[in-house]
Amino acid sequence: MTTKAIESIISPPAPHMVGDGFRVHNFIPGHHRMSMERMSPFIMMDYNSRINFPPKETPRGVGVHPHRGFETVTIAYKGKVAHHDSAGNSGIISEGDVQWMTAAYGVLHKEYHEQEFSRQGGEFQMVQLWVNLPAKDKLSTPKYQAIENSKMGRFELGEGHGFVEVIAGTYQTVKGPASTFTPVNMMNAKLTSGGKAEFSFPASYNTLALVVEGQALINGEKVGTDQIALFKNEGETFTIEANQDAIVLVLSGEPIKEPIAAYGPFVMNTREELIQAFEDMNKGKFGVLED
Repeated sequence: MTTKAIESIISPPAPHMVGDGFRVHNFIPGHHRMSMERMSPFIMMDYNSRINFPPKETPRGVGVHPHRGFETVTIAYKGKVAHHDSAGNSGIISEGDVQWMTAAYGVLHKEYHEQEFSRQGGEFQMVQLWVNLPAKDKLSTPKYQAIENSKMGRFELGEGHGFVEVIAGTYQTVKGPASTFTPVNMMNAKLTSGGKAEFSFPASYNTLALVVEGQALINGEKVGTDQIALFKNEGETFTIEANQDAIVLVLSGEPIKEPIAAYGPFVMNTREELIQAFEDMNKGKFGVLED
């Protein structure tokens, strides 16, 4: 096994608002080193770094919007989000939980700060990812995976040095509960000061590590809060070491080597498929959802 070297340490781009409830740094495809093609199967990454929202009676959020052709994954670090879709699904993503929505053929969706959280206000921190689907699965039936924190895989590092929480894929012998269409590894290294974890993924997999809390030494290089270590597609192994308590989100996936045609909330393989997506949505084929 050879070392998977860091290609670049990337600071968060300037934030922007999505609706009135999410203040996000768009790393993918917002940063020039992190295009959809370069980071496939991770084709969008919005990071809502920690922010304090004041109390509000009417919850902040994002109104009704469509998705087709990919999956959305919401990881809640602080705060709570409520969501609803046109298939009648709804739920609350609480601190530590993950919501994995396979939009596939198409859904209408809305997401807001959960009502009680909104009334009280407080710290809010989330990651939303779009995970691409291969062409053969883009029009499959939409589905949800509500992944509670207690259901995630957990590999204890020993000596009180923390653990690796596995959402998808495998760490050492521990598997995550999420089912994926292509090989995807998604995990949080939750390390106490002095804790160290070693990771190994195929050289060809697109891999990054986002420091959500604290700071870390990744392959011995200091990576600060809200920064990403983007890895080269060479070598397999890297280490994350915490010199203070830290949470690091690790993503690694096999690239889907197919054309990407993206426009707004649709990610397909051709322009014609994008036009079809708009037609289907306008004909009501994604169902109905009141704002």
